[in-house]
Amino acid sequence: MAESLETTALLKKILDSIETLKEDQNLLATRLDKFQMENIKELKKLQDRLIPTTSVATITTVLDNSNINEGKVSTTFTAEAESSPSKKMATSSTEIKKSSLLYNDRVILTTYPGQFGIKPVLLRWGEFNPNIRGPILASRHPTSIKVRNAIGAYGGSYCVYRALAVAMGALDPNHRPDFKNTEPTVTIGPHPQWGSPKIVSFDPFGHITTSVFHKYLEEGLDIRPTIAITKAHMQLAEIEKSVEQGRLTVDGTIVLNKTGELSVVKAAVEPVWYLPGVAARFGINEGLLRRALFEDTGGMYPELITRPDLKIFLPPIGGLTVYIFGNPDYVSDPNKRLTVRVHDECNGSDVFGSDICTCRPYLIFGMEECVKEAQNGGAGIIVYFRKEGRALGEVTKYLVYNARKRSVGGDTADNYFLRTENVAGVKDMRFQALMPDVLHWLGITKIDRMMSMSNMKYDAIVNSGIPILERVPIPDELIPPDSRVEIDAKIADGYFSTGKIPTKEELTQVRGRVWDDIQH
Repeated sequence: MAESLETTALLKKILDSIETLKEDQNLLATRLDKFQMENIKELKKLQDRLIPTTSVATITTVLDNSNINEGKVSTTFTAEAESSPSKKMATSSTEIKKSSLLYNDRVILTTYPGQFGIKPVLLRWGEFNPNIRGPILASRHPTSIKVRNAIGAYGGSYCVYRALAVAMGALDPNHRPDFKNTEPTVTIGPHPQWGSPKIVSFDPFGHITTSVFHKYLEEGLDIRPTIAITKAHMQLAEIEKSVEQGRLTVDGTIVLNKTGELSVVKAAVEPVWYLPGVAARFGINEGLLRRALFEDTGGMYPELITRPDLKIFLPPIGGLTVYIFGNPDYVSDPNKRLTVRVHDECNGSDVFGSDICTCRPYLIFGMEECVKEAQNGGAGIIVYFRKEGRALGEVTKYLVYNARKRSVGGDTADNYFLRTENVAGVKDMRFQALMPDVLHWLGITKIDRMMSMSNMKYDAIVNSGIPILERVPIPDELIPPDSRVEIDAKIADGYFSTGKIPTKEELTQVRGRVWDDIQH
C-alpha cells in the first residue's frame, strides 16, 4: 500500500515537472515571438548579412538547417550550382532572402487548446446579437494568430491563389484591406433566423463585419467580410428575346430597356461552417466529420483534429451567389409573392450552352419567372451554388459523359444514373441539407413558386420550415433534344413533374445522340 502511494506521488511529481517544462517552453516561445516582432527589421538585416554568397556546401547547409526545401530540393540545387555556380548561387541566395522576409524559421504546423499564449476570441454561434456572438477570426496574421477562433483561411477556394501571390512576392502577406466604401448597397436583415440553428454553413453577419466588429478591427485584428452585397445590370440574349417576343415588358425599373437589361441586387457568400451544426444536419458525429475532412483531403488543416475547441471551419470550397429581382425588402415579406430558383453550377451549359442537360434553359426560365414576379409586385431570387457536376466536379462529369456515349446500346435514360455511380461511386454529392441556410439568411418564411423539379431541394427547404406553395417544372419546349435522357431519367427517379412518368421499358428507348450525330 505504502509502495503504491509512493509510486503515485512519484508519477504526480513527474507530471508536474513535465507541465512546468511545458509552461516554460511556451513562455520562452512567446518571448521569442515577441522579440522577433519587435526587432524584425534588425533581424532581417542581420540575416541578409549572414546569407552565404560563395559556398555551395554552405548554402545547402543553410537550406537544411532552416528546413527550407527539405533535403531533396537542396540536393538538386547543389547539382545545379556545380554546373553553373555563380548563377545558381545568386538565384538561391535570392530565394532564401525572399523566404526569410516572408516567414520566420519556426513553422507552426498546428496548435492545441490550452497551449500557452493561445486564447481565442470568444464566439457564441447562434446568438442574435453580433456583439454577444463575436467575430469570425481565421487570420494567421501576427496580431491574430493566437486569438483566432476559426480553422481555415478567408477567401474560400481562392485562398490558394492568395498563397501563391504571397510566394511570388506579388502580395504582402501582412496586407490589410482598406474597407472604405465597401459596405452593402442594400440592407439585408437582421432576421430572427440569424439567431437560430437554421444557419450553420456561413456567417449571417458576414456582410456587416466591418461595422458591427469595428472595435476588433481598431485593435488590429485581421477580420474580413465573408459576404459582399452590390448592385448590377445584367444582359442575356434569351432575356432580350423574351422582351422582343412580349413575354417580358420594359418597366424601366427591373427590365430597363428593349435589350432586356435587368437591374439586380446580388450577394456573394463564402462558406463558414459551424461544425457541430453541420454534423447535426447530416446526422453524423462532429468528431467523425472532423476526421473525414482531415483524412479525405490529404491531411488538410491539422487543427480539425488538434483543436476541438475551435468550432468554426472555413472550407476551401466554392460559395454561392444570390440574385434578387425587385425590392429586396419584399423577399422577407410574407405578404408579398416570392418566386425562387436554387441552381447548382453547370459551366458547360450555363456558360457555354452545352445541350446535354437542361441547366441553362431552366436557369433562364427561372430568371424570367423571377422578373415577372417582381414586375407583378412581388420579388424573385436566383441562388447559384458552386456545386459543379452535382458536386462531383467537372472532370468526373466529363468522364461520365464519355462512358454514356460509349455505352453498348447507346446513351439511354435507363442507365443515366448508373453511369455516374460507376465512375463516382455515388450519383449525387450535393447533399442539400445546408442549402436552405441562405433562404433563412434572407428572412424567407414561404415560397410561392419554386422553379425546380428536385425532390432533394424541395425536401430540404420544407423540412427546414419554409413551405413551398407551388412547384414549377421546366416546360417541354425548353428541353434540348440531347438532354431528354437526363430529364426522363430524373422524372422516373422521383423528380417532380406534371406529366407522365416514364416506365423502365420506355426509358430504354430514350437515347441521346452520338458524338458524330449531326442531326438528332
